[in-house]
Amino acid sequence: MLVIATERIVYVVDDDTAVRRSLGRLLYSADFECVAYESALAFLQAVPEISGGCVLLDVKMPEIDGLAMQGQLNHLGFRLPVVVITGHGDIPTAVQAMKAGAVDFIEKPFDDERLIAAIEAALADFGRGFADREAATEAVERIATLSPRERQVLDALVAGRPSKVIAYDLGISVRTVEVHRARMLERLGTRRLAEAIRLAVLADLAPDSARMAKADTAVGGNVRGASRRI
Repeated sequence: MLVIATERIVYVVDDDTAVRRSLGRLLYSADFECVAYESALAFLQAVPEISGGCVLLDVKMPEIDGLAMQGQLNHLGFRLPVVVITGHGDIPTAVQAMKAGAVDFIEKPFDDERLIAAIEAALADFGRGFADREAATEAVERIATLSPRERQVLDALVAGRPSKVIAYDLGISVRTVEVHRARMLERLGTRRLAEAIRLAVLADLAPDSARMAKADTAVGGNVRGASRRI
């Protein structure tokens, strides 16, 4: 079964009743139709009737958590974009979700405008072929602009390490970590850590051909540069 995202429907999967109600009001105000499910099992049972839209998925749920649900959806060939909701400090879990196919993650407590923007972007990106070779190649190129230290900081953030731990591991101050983090985000052209992590995951999952294309470009640039210096 192949399902394509074409409709402004958001399927909210969260075991917290208050969160479902709050998200429902927010989504309706942004001209989305909201369909809420109290558990992963309830959503999985409804999959045969779903024809488009976006999934807003809480990671921490009883019985079947968000990661397990993603695994089952992938097995079924269900390909709607998934935006993950995660608690603060649970970035490694969000990274796992993105490697399983989620297009973005939102940390709690989330900003309403940020959440709506993430859903809009997920639908638009998925419609263009979110995880295609072009996107992977772009991620490789953007990550390659980082300095070695900035890449170390990004990798540590992807692993969920707090600034104090990163500072200790790298033998630098917390302030210096924050400076490298700010410069890393600036080089990647984003203000959001989630976007930086998304790029890191895409680059990590990029096919070898994408990395080779980047390497060939770099080699070509070096050769041309050398020719000019001669």
